Amino acid sequence: MKRNLFYTFFLLAGVVLVGTACNSNTYARLRAQEDKIIANYLSRNNLQIHTTLPGDDQWGERDYYKVPGYDNLYFHLISRGDSVWMNPDSIEEDMTVMPNEEIIMRYKKYELTEGADTISYWTTLDEPYPYEFHYLNLTDCEAQGWHEAVRLMRYPNSQCIMIVPSKQGFTADQMSVTPYGYIMKFKTK
Repeated sequence: MKRNLFYTFFLLAGVVLVGTACNSNTYARLRAQEDKIIANYLSRNNLQIHTTLPGDDQWGERDYYKVPGYDNLYFHLISRGDSVWMNPDSIEEDMTVMPNEEIIMRYKKYELTEGADTISYWTTLDEPYPYEFHYLNLTDCEAQGWHEAVRLMRYPNSQCIMIVPSKQGFTADQMSVTPYGYIMKFKTK
């Protein structure tokens, strides 16, 4: 009798595990849901998607550049920033960000669903210390989308909006398969 009860228990446990596995979201399903979230966000906000990067002075309020080589990574330039600096000898110096240069990032982060909250790291009142990382060093900042944002902004004091799918986001975003929108501005050290 105890043996039959033992086998019945394990049989039921196995059925529950198989049933749970069939109903759980696979990574492919989660990615498909993420793609829908991003598509709905683009549609809901009537964003105009471009496959060529607009010039500095050609960005409309709803113009977004679809970054090639990435799934659903979108960029919108708000302001270009400081392209040159006059040194004490009155010589112009190019301010283009270079690999491994230290980036000091302030940002606002929001989910792409309707009515989502925004988490702000924009000022010292929000967060006393900004997020710092070295440009193109994925050990400092694993969010590949952030490195692309810096590449596309190019100069300190630039500001942009990025739509970053989970694959180009931080580890926690990758694990939860959650896309985020970011409003970003950066300086260099």
